[in-house]
Amino acid sequence: MSYILNIHTATETALVVLTENNKVLGVFINDETKQHAAFLHYAIQELLQKNHINIKQLNAIGVSAGPGSYTGIRVGLATAKGLCYALSIPLITYNSLELMAFSAIEFINDESVLYCPMIDARRMEVFAAVYNYTLKEFISPTAMILHENSFDEMPDKKIYFFGSGSDKFKKITKNENHFFIAEPISPASLAKISGQKFVKNEFADFVYAKPLYLKEFHSSIKK
Repeated sequence: MSYILNIHTATETALVVLTENNKVLGVFINDETKQHAAFLHYAIQELLQKNHINIKQLNAIGVSAGPGSYTGIRVGLATAKGLCYALSIPLITYNSLELMAFSAIEFINDESVLYCPMIDARRMEVFAAVYNYTLKEFISPTAMILHENSFDEMPDKKIYFFGSGSDKFKKITKNENHFFIAEPISPASLAKISGQKFVKNEFADFVYAKPLYLKEFHSSIKK
């Protein structure tokens, strides 16, 4: 039996998910970005109380380390590190884009397509990556400035775009292989990926774990 507290505050929608052996026990969601810090500690307390779990029963803490909101990343990572230190339990870190892709893959379940999560970074800028069905990276997590020919250099495959940054790309792309879905990170997917990492002992060093900010922006080359 393993209890994992999962924290995702890197994007506009924050999630706190309590899981047991890949099963979701409880979820708190917050859509107000500026309230993530206040929401986080309340959500943790409520989840534990409602499920009659003492905080000392937790076996690991999972957290999104970025990319995404600078403040949200810092809030989530600081909370996770503090809990891991106080409880002497391991830290599991997630790449926000990979986590989004994993959730979309679970939802679409198509091995023949590519998956591109996008996080809005203001103006025409986004944090993005491209993965296949097995989460192999075709484009590593990066910051980019979108234009109408972005991703045209990709293989001739259907690409699903999703996340807060995908709406503005939908307005400018003319590529017939580009498709758009509104698929948020699902608590079930978060439970599954954290459970897999826990079983494989894929832990981060909570002392040296750093945020993934992707500060520098670049524009992909036009064809």
